[in-house]
Amino acid sequence: MASVLSVALPGTPADRLSALFDAHHDRLYRLARRLTPNTDDALDLVQETFLKAARSPTSVPVGLTSEEAWLVRVLINIRRDQWRQTAVRKRHDKEMRPSAIVDNDQEAVLMARATVWRALDMLTPRRRAVVVMHELEGLTISAIASLLGISAITVRWHLSMGRRDLTRVLRPQIGESHENR
Repeated sequence: MASVLSVALPGTPADRLSALFDAHHDRLYRLARRLTPNTDDALDLVQETFLKAARSPTSVPVGLTSEEAWLVRVLINIRRDQWRQTAVRKRHDKEMRPSAIVDNDQEAVLMARATVWRALDMLTPRRRAVVVMHELEGLTISAIASLLGISAITVRWHLSMGRRDLTRVLRPQIGESHENR
């Protein structure tokens, strides 16, 4: 990250980002390390924070204390969003667990797979791509954003809407299969 920011031309916003990175990286990393379970997650959190600053450099206030406060607030907000996402995913998994197929019956597995793919086909192409890449291929939000050339926020939105749409489409079908057992 430092090498990318240090290639800046003098007097540009990138110079400011480089100075921000040099002045606040260590502090932000220490905070991120306390908020995340491992070093990779902490590094990702710090990177997301500086990416946010890079996307809107004019939003970062001037002054060492103000800059640090802004960056810390951004880092904490990003981490809070991650916690919320984890909580939603756990709640979603818990809601869907009773409806999961409990039989090892090959026919039931094939029917369930076909049902899910039919439901995925009902999504818009971009939303379907986001859901498939994240849920089935295990790609991260930032990797999907990079691949599709859209922002991470847009990826999260499509993922959220895709899950909602899939739940709405699949819930009646799952309910029917449990009533027939």
